[in-house]
Amino acid sequence: MEEDAKPLLIPVGGDEDGAGVLNIQFDPEDFKCKRPFHIEPRNIVSVPDSLQRVTNEASAMNKRIHYYSRLASPSDRALVAPDHVLPTQEEIYVYSPLGTAFKVDDCAEGYGRNSSIVTIFMIWNTMMGTSILSIPWGIKQAGFTTGISIILLMGLLTLYCCYRVVKSRTMISSTDTSTWEFPDVCKYYFGSFGQWSSLAFSMVSLIGAMVVYWVLMSNFLFNTGKFIYNYVHDINVTDVVPGTGNGSDRVICPGEEVPAENKTLMIFSTSDGDFEEFERWWSKSNTVPLYLIAILLPILNFKSPSFFAKFNMLGTVSVIYLVILVTLKTARLGFHLEFNWVKEDPYFVPEFRTLFPQLTGVLTLAFFIHNCVITMLKNNKNQENNVRDLSIAYFLVGLTYLYVGVLIFAAVPSPPLRKECVEQNFLDNFPSNDIMAFLARIFMLFQMMTVYPLLGYLARVQFLGHVFGNVYPSIFHVLILNIAVVGLGVAMAKFYPNIGGIIRYSGATCGLAFVFVYPSLIYMIALHREGRLTWLALVVHVFIILLGVANLIAQFLM
Repeated sequence: MEEDAKPLLIPVGGDEDGAGVLNIQFDPEDFKCKRPFHIEPRNIVSVPDSLQRVTNEASAMNKRIHYYSRLASPSDRALVAPDHVLPTQEEIYVYSPLGTAFKVDDCAEGYGRNSSIVTIFMIWNTMMGTSILSIPWGIKQAGFTTGISIILLMGLLTLYCCYRVVKSRTMISSTDTSTWEFPDVCKYYFGSFGQWSSLAFSMVSLIGAMVVYWVLMSNFLFNTGKFIYNYVHDINVTDVVPGTGNGSDRVICPGEEVPAENKTLMIFSTSDGDFEEFERWWSKSNTVPLYLIAILLPILNFKSPSFFAKFNMLGTVSVIYLVILVTLKTARLGFHLEFNWVKEDPYFVPEFRTLFPQLTGVLTLAFFIHNCVITMLKNNKNQENNVRDLSIAYFLVGLTYLYVGVLIFAAVPSPPLRKECVEQNFLDNFPSNDIMAFLARIFMLFQMMTVYPLLGYLARVQFLGHVFGNVYPSIFHVLILNIAVVGLGVAMAKFYPNIGGIIRYSGATCGLAFVFVYPSLIYMIALHREGRLTWLALVVHVFIILLGVANLIAQFLM
């Protein structure tokens, strides 16, 4: 018994506060599930490599616990390791999904130490993705007034469905659900179908995000290279596409046709005879997507992407800079709006358009956090504030989308340009020689190049872990998966570089399960088992499911 009581991890010194923003607070209930605690030395944060961290006994015990944990479902406590075989809480390292080991801090005061403000900011930062670049385009597709109304309604609807996800565990009283995630809840209600279907829809969201990232990285890298080349060779390319204004006030319409004589005049008016050669080797759709392979494909094969997790603050910096850019551009350009419900105008769009489902598809992904919201709220110090904090976070996300979408739509395209010129990536409405747009592309390029390996890691963990029972079965398996994902991104960047289309298709698909169907079905089933299902609840939640189905079908009819 004395041997069993010996700590299996050797305590090490060092200040763990150096982990910075990655010093995640963990739910103390996680310790009860006895997850494997043997950590590869290279993955532990802020501890010198020269120190031994794990004894041989700990490594052996970890393997036994890992084996036993696969013999039963998460709800079965029969094969859970007893407390006395684990080290004390202050000596435990926990392995995060991002591939880094963190020292667990004392959480005796609550589930975690994250305050409400930190929790709200984390949810806001997680939802603020590439969708923000397509919100102005979505408003254009729906109409100005209709677009604003849809953003508000979709925000409320997705918030309610997210609330149902958060409460889904508490409606199961027959077993301990403290360590469950939403896929575990789906498995409880729908069996293996719920488990595998949730995996499939989760993979759609991950692969869709990786494809969008590849298209955007190709776009940003192309414009960055073009800016540098033009600056070095003193080339003026402002006359290539139709536009208004000059210098930092210039707005362009890349989709408009340009007379051939204007383009020819631009090319031959330059002093550099190699311009055509540069355009041949630096093409947005033909060459630049291929250049990214040499950078990102080797990185995707790393066993742990922990190095890239250190750059997660770049996402916050990028969004803040976009808000500043939008504010300054709008102040300089002014508003250009005309409200028409029936009258056709060559320069403006009506207030209502039948293409509005394209905006609902984009917003489904823009407000999507349902597959990980339980994990994020577990770390909230005051669990009774979860619903309030989630609501505030959704309000801030919707406010950010409205701010960027409304200002860009109102200010950017002005006569003689049409409102139809609003691009699916609104940064494309600014020329490559625009300094502020150049800096925005640089920020987002580096941010996406650090997030992309993390998305690839999560896709690998989910797919290979479920199919082969090992997140890294061999370099061959990982390489095949990564080549398939990268190949899909390259193909879309070449043949369908429309991020608005990709976002709405993937958003409506994964949102059908995680946003509309599963939360509503689980709630109705739970009420029915308790004998509390009313006709009103039945009608409301069936209607929500039908909205999700209609949202998906409509994407293929636009």
